[in-house]
Amino acid sequence: MLKVKVVNYQTGKFRQRELEPAKDNKFEWLIGRKADCDLVLNSPEVSRVHGKIVWQQGQYFFTDLGSTDGSRVNNEELEVNCNYLLKEDDLIRVGNFIVAIEKIARQVSVPPQAHNGAAKLAHSLGEGTSPGSLVNSSSKSNGGDLIVRCQQIIDETSDVKTFRFVAEPPTLFNYQPGQFVNLELEIDGKRVVRSYSISSPPSRPSSLEITVKRVPAPTDTPNVPPGLVSNWLHDNLQVGSKIKLLGGAMGKFTCTFNPPHKLLMISAGSGITPMLSMSKWLYDTARDCDLVFFHNARSADDIIMRQELEMLASRQPNFRLAVSITRPQLGSPWLGFMGRLDEAMLQNIAPDFRERTVYVCGPNGFMAAVKQMLSALNFPMDNYHEESFGGGKKKSKKSAPSYVQLPAIDKDIDKVTAPNREQSFTSIPSSSPKVFFSQSGQEFDCDEEESILDVAEQQGVAIRSGCRQGVCGVCKKRKLEGEIRYEGEPDGLDESDRNEGLILTCIASPIGRVAIEA
Repeated sequence: MLKVKVVNYQTGKFRQRELEPAKDNKFEWLIGRKADCDLVLNSPEVSRVHGKIVWQQGQYFFTDLGSTDGSRVNNEELEVNCNYLLKEDDLIRVGNFIVAIEKIARQVSVPPQAHNGAAKLAHSLGEGTSPGSLVNSSSKSNGGDLIVRCQQIIDETSDVKTFRFVAEPPTLFNYQPGQFVNLELEIDGKRVVRSYSISSPPSRPSSLEITVKRVPAPTDTPNVPPGLVSNWLHDNLQVGSKIKLLGGAMGKFTCTFNPPHKLLMISAGSGITPMLSMSKWLYDTARDCDLVFFHNARSADDIIMRQELEMLASRQPNFRLAVSITRPQLGSPWLGFMGRLDEAMLQNIAPDFRERTVYVCGPNGFMAAVKQMLSALNFPMDNYHEESFGGGKKKSKKSAPSYVQLPAIDKDIDKVTAPNREQSFTSIPSSSPKVFFSQSGQEFDCDEEESILDVAEQQGVAIRSGCRQGVCGVCKKRKLEGEIRYEGEPDGLDESDRNEGLILTCIASPIGRVAIEA
């Protein structure tokens, strides 16, 4: 049995249908605008007989039958008479319609006619036929490293670009909307890892997009360097360039697990990217969801993917878009909201906000202000979710290393004894925060709010890092001594990591003196 949902994404209307060989007494179902088709799609863009879904030995295939405007599966165009093996969550685009594959159940019995027809179909396809020019539906990324090639670069605004990647070899990307990926790059001969939210939806799995804003040096502190990786991507990445995605997609900032009926998404600046991924996924999969989408931008010219947002709002009656700008431009009329989000604006755009699940992403100051406002308005904070995006970490001035003082060696000693590996460093009780790195034998004073990763980077101690939010686990190191406190949940550790004494240095701060195996 194949269960499909047919959605007209211009009107928002949809219907569901189950295709069963035993019940329907057939093994193929025609799709088109002709009245006697099994799935009638009444639109000028749909050919009279556009394509068909075929059952063969327990599997379902889609075939374009030479349609005028073509067909797409998961945003990839199909060749005529090329059979595509369908899987759950596939999206077939035919004109203004999407045929979503909701469920595939194993067929236990079929009529004799279907058996005979399936045998003929198997002969015409050939046993083990690949699904044509598209990636095989069973070839999905499984969380390991991936080499990706830049397929397209899109200028969203004057300082924001979207980079579209495809995997090599071809692989369907597997992630949840709202998650992020770690990019591994080599810049000036040094390996650098940075995290970027995915802006594309997983309902279009043949490619993956990140949307990146150029980061200038702060005007009030020009000695602080600009965004290293973001600016490198803008200046150096070209169509055809290859980079590595380190591990699979990560993060819990997603609405896929039992998505609530009423949502409120609040973003500012580049924090819009995970919201775009979730919104497009909700649209592609025709979820029954009432969504209010609010975004704060500097000016009308700085609204990322403005046309796509307006398209979503125009085609979905349950998608309400509200944008506020903080820097109006002379000669550019603006009829929307002005200023930063406050209580009056919130009541205007979503008077029922207390009934909604809220997702917030943007600069740390923006998120803190939104969280404080919602809390003061008695919003149920169990329904509040946030994702840090580009928050600057605290910097303290670089302190001089304090080397561990070892006991003096007796000049008359004539025998060298091997050191006790479990006590390869000297424990010195201290109440002030210090981090001792065992491999270099150096110890550094630090601020109690600094993470161990911050201290390591300031002092030139090499520790790999990724998300800097305690999620990806790239920065984990063994704690040899001392106590730490976490700023956030250490989601990047599993039970075996904890049993081995590993900690996440990106969100761990020392309590007193801490020794780290690094």
